[in-house]
Amino acid sequence: MAQSFLMEVCVDSVESAVNAERGGASRLELCSSLLEGGLTPSLGLLQVVKQYIKIPVYVMIRPRGGDFLYSDQEVEVMKKDIELMKTQGADGVVLGALTEDGRVDAELCMELIGTVDI
Repeated sequence: MAQSFLMEVCVDSVESAVNAERGGASRLELCSSLLEGGLTPSLGLLQVVKQYIKIPVYVMIRPRGGDFLYSDQEVEVMKKDIELMKTQGADGVVLGALTEDGRVDAELCMELIGTVDI
Protein backbone atom coordinates (compact mmCIF):
# COMPACT_ATOMS: atom_id res chain seq x y z
CA MET A 1 0.00 0.00 0.00
CA ALA A 2 1.51 3.32 -1.07
CA GLN A 3 1.72 5.99 1.58
CA SER A 4 0.55 9.44 0.66
CA PHE A 5 2.02 12.50 2.24
CA LEU A 6 1.47 16.22 2.25
CA MET A 7 4.41 18.32 1.17
CA GLU A 8 4.09 21.82 2.58
CA VAL A 9 6.68 24.35 1.44
CA CYS A 10 7.48 27.64 3.19
CA VAL A 11 7.61 30.49 0.69
CA ASP A 12 8.07 34.23 0.94
CA SER A 13 7.51 35.46 -2.61
CA VAL A 14 5.28 34.91 -5.61
CA GLU A 15 8.19 33.37 -7.50
CA SER A 16 8.95 30.86 -4.74
CA ALA A 17 5.23 30.00 -4.47
CA VAL A 18 4.99 29.29 -8.19
CA ASN A 19 8.19 27.23 -8.10
CA ALA A 20 6.99 25.25 -5.08
CA GLU A 21 3.71 24.38 -6.78
CA ARG A 22 5.53 23.38 -9.98
CA GLY A 23 7.89 21.27 -7.88
CA GLY A 24 5.06 19.23 -6.40
CA ALA A 25 4.12 21.03 -3.20
CA SER A 26 0.69 20.07 -1.88
CA ARG A 27 0.29 23.21 0.23
CA LEU A 28 2.14 26.47 0.85
CA GLU A 29 3.04 28.19 4.10
CA LEU A 30 3.22 31.84 3.12
CA CYS A 31 5.53 33.97 5.26
CA SER A 32 7.66 37.04 5.14
CA SER A 33 11.15 37.23 6.65
CA LEU A 34 12.06 33.56 6.46
CA LEU A 35 15.49 34.49 7.86
CA GLU A 36 13.70 35.40 11.11
CA GLY A 37 11.82 32.12 11.12
CA GLY A 38 8.81 33.48 9.26
CA LEU A 39 6.54 36.43 10.00
CA THR A 40 3.03 37.39 8.89
CA PRO A 41 3.15 38.31 5.19
CA SER A 42 1.46 41.32 3.67
CA LEU A 43 -2.10 41.13 2.39
CA GLY A 44 -0.79 42.15 -1.03
CA LEU A 45 1.53 39.15 -1.13
CA LEU A 46 -1.31 36.81 -0.22
CA GLN A 47 -3.59 38.31 -2.87
CA VAL A 48 -1.04 38.02 -5.67
CA VAL A 49 0.07 34.51 -4.68
CA LYS A 50 -3.60 33.40 -4.74
CA GLN A 51 -3.84 34.70 -8.34
CA TYR A 52 -1.07 32.34 -9.48
CA ILE A 53 -1.51 29.29 -7.24
CA LYS A 54 -4.13 26.55 -7.25
CA ILE A 55 -2.96 24.65 -4.13
CA PRO A 56 -3.99 25.74 -0.61
CA VAL A 57 -2.12 28.69 0.89
CA TYR A 58 -1.73 28.76 4.67
CA VAL A 59 -0.51 32.04 6.15
CA MET A 60 1.98 32.41 8.99
CA ILE A 61 0.56 34.44 11.86
CA ARG A 62 3.55 35.78 13.78
CA PRO A 63 3.77 39.52 14.48
CA ARG A 64 7.52 39.65 15.18
CA GLY A 65 10.69 37.62 15.33
CA GLY A 66 12.20 36.32 18.53
CA ASP A 67 10.42 34.24 21.12
CA PHE A 68 6.85 33.01 21.02
CA LEU A 69 5.72 34.79 24.21
CA TYR A 70 3.15 37.35 23.12
CA SER A 71 1.82 40.42 24.90
CA ASP A 72 -1.90 41.19 24.96
CA GLN A 73 -1.37 43.78 22.23
CA GLU A 74 0.48 41.27 20.04
CA VAL A 75 -2.35 38.77 20.49
CA GLU A 76 -4.76 41.49 19.39
CA VAL A 77 -2.65 42.01 16.25
CA MET A 78 -2.59 38.26 15.59
CA LYS A 79 -6.38 38.03 15.85
CA LYS A 80 -6.80 40.96 13.47
CA ASP A 81 -4.29 39.43 11.04
CA ILE A 82 -6.24 36.15 11.09
CA GLU A 83 -9.49 37.99 10.32
CA LEU A 84 -7.90 39.95 7.48
CA MET A 85 -6.17 36.93 5.96
CA LYS A 86 -9.49 35.04 5.98
CA THR A 87 -11.18 37.85 4.07
CA GLN A 88 -8.39 37.80 1.46
CA GLY A 89 -8.63 34.09 0.70
CA ALA A 90 -6.19 32.34 3.04
CA ASP A 91 -7.00 28.63 3.18
CA GLY A 92 -5.69 28.36 6.72
CA VAL A 93 -3.16 29.78 9.14
CA VAL A 94 0.01 28.58 10.83
CA LEU A 95 0.67 29.83 14.34
CA GLY A 96 2.13 29.01 17.70
CA ALA A 97 2.68 30.41 21.17
CA LEU A 98 4.67 29.33 24.20
CA THR A 99 4.42 29.84 27.94
CA GLU A 100 7.31 31.32 29.92
CA ASP A 101 8.45 27.82 30.88
CA GLY A 102 8.73 26.79 27.21
CA ARG A 103 5.57 24.73 26.88
CA VAL A 104 2.98 25.16 24.15
CA ASP A 105 0.49 27.78 25.30
CA ALA A 106 -2.48 25.59 24.46
CA GLU A 107 -4.99 28.07 25.87
CA LEU A 108 -3.76 30.92 23.67
CA CYS A 109 -3.38 28.65 20.64
CA MET A 110 -6.98 27.46 21.05
CA GLU A 111 -8.15 31.06 21.47
CA LEU A 112 -6.41 32.03 18.22
CA ILE A 113 -7.64 28.93 16.41
CA GLY A 114 -11.15 29.89 17.48
CA THR A 115 -10.84 33.03 15.37
CA VAL A 116 -9.74 31.06 12.30
CA ASP A 117 -12.94 29.28 11.23
CA ILE A 118 -11.63 28.83 7.69
